[in-house]
Amino acid sequence: MTELKMRPLIFGEVLFDRFPDGSAVLGGAPFNVAWHLHAFGLNPLMMTRIGDDAPGAQIEAAMREWGMDCSGLQKDDEHPTGMVEVSFCDGEPTYVIKPDAAYDFIDARAFPRLDGKWLLYHGSLALRSPCSAAALARLATDVDNCRFVDINLRSPWWQREQIVALMQDADWVKLNEIELAGIYPDLASEAERLHCVCSMISRQIVLTGGERGATAIATTDHSWHTVVPERQSSVVDTVGAGDAFCSVFLAGQLLDWPLDRTMQRAQAFASAVVGMRGATSHERAFYRQFTHQWGLEDHPHV
Repeated sequence: MTELKMRPLIFGEVLFDRFPDGSAVLGGAPFNVAWHLHAFGLNPLMMTRIGDDAPGAQIEAAMREWGMDCSGLQKDDEHPTGMVEVSFCDGEPTYVIKPDAAYDFIDARAFPRLDGKWLLYHGSLALRSPCSAAALARLATDVDNCRFVDINLRSPWWQREQIVALMQDADWVKLNEIELAGIYPDLASEAERLHCVCSMISRQIVLTGGERGATAIATTDHSWHTVVPERQSSVVDTVGAGDAFCSVFLAGQLLDWPLDRTMQRAQAFASAVVGMRGATSHERAFYRQFTHQWGLEDHPHV
């Protein structure tokens, strides 16, 4: 039985992704990561806020049915549950994100008691709001944690100064090539941009590149670990592929997997996720094929 050295603490948005075919799928990068981590048996605590409305009730019901810890789930009777309209251009998703969603108003006063050591994961979207940004700052200060920052630049909901400040406080940072260029538009080369990020964080950068795969760069010894996806026979959509990769990368940190093995497993899982609609699956068998391969069947939460 594997005991975790840290428990995952996931902060940020939960919402519904609405697709052009009329379907609506639970989403939000932090929620996707928490959903996957729970399916892996790693007992995440999701800190978020939903509206006191029908979509919010669906989210709570889904979390409880999945068996997730709901003690960090807040309800808001003034602001609606988050919604995102997803469309596609040349196979790549674009997003229209509505403002003033419940997750913009996460309240630090409603946090449960948090003892022990945590791996704090968060993105950047929920921090568009001063209220949720203040709640995260309180959480990061009050809780014994290491910190993983997953950069998700969604116009117009980000500012360079805030993103750089987030990276300066991080142990790990994940971002893609386009986001890296967007943060450092004045630098001519990717190498220069990576050097800037490496100088700020203590452990690893994870740089994703879609079909070109992903690279983890260790900031201690500047070693590179690259994985490339196998050819995918059927891609339904790429929504949540980065979140899928990130969830397995986090699992690797929690379970002390070697970095090469972590990257290979993360890429394999992300490649499977793009074969389904949306970012998560409600089918436990989908996850069981991976937990079986990874030897997690005897984990206390599987």
